[in-house]
Amino acid sequence: MIFKFFGRDRDTSAMTEPQDVWLVVGLGNPGPSYSGHRHNIGYLVADELASRMGSPPGKALWKSHKSGRADVVEGRLTPPGVPGPRVVLMRGRTYMNESGGPVSAVAKFYGVPPERIIAIHDELDIDFGALRIKFGGGDNGHNGLRSMRGSLGTGDFYRVRAGIGRPPGRQSVSDFVLSGYSSTEKKELPFQVGDAADAIECLVTEGLEKTQSRFNR
Repeated sequence: MIFKFFGRDRDTSAMTEPQDVWLVVGLGNPGPSYSGHRHNIGYLVADELASRMGSPPGKALWKSHKSGRADVVEGRLTPPGVPGPRVVLMRGRTYMNESGGPVSAVAKFYGVPPERIIAIHDELDIDFGALRIKFGGGDNGHNGLRSMRGSLGTGDFYRVRAGIGRPPGRQSVSDFVLSGYSSTEKKELPFQVGDAADAIECLVTEGLEKTQSRFNR
């Protein structure tokens, strides 16, 4: 069976080979004081993906990477017995503006090139609840993306952009992203997290075009 994989025709039997490892990076700030912030939606999506890999709810089997600067979970995002690429989920242990170093170290350890890295991050210029998936581009003022581009030496990696909208009134951007969701948003947040996780599953198995068609709204 031939499977369309990121613009190339690939045999599905080859999808479990080491060179098909993907690195999925949930961007955020470490520690419980940041856990509910808008800036940490990348962590929430990474936790959701970890649970889909078989980790018990609320007890994702994160393990410390040998670099000491990240936690990782390894597995596949396809049902048991279904061929699919190996995926490494990652959450950095550094603050957002220093995300690049841990990402670079983990990518090097697993032999993952930038074009098979997916960053999940919050996006001010997209309404809350919406998603945009793209490949490459700048950082648009996002410190995590800026750090990744600097450490990887390129911006040519995938981004799953989870909308948080713009701050209301005169609230500063920094205060807004480092604050919790409103009561209304908290009710909708699980749906956005689930959609983002679905988009990543689609991205690694069906490619960018189909993922954008389904999730860019």
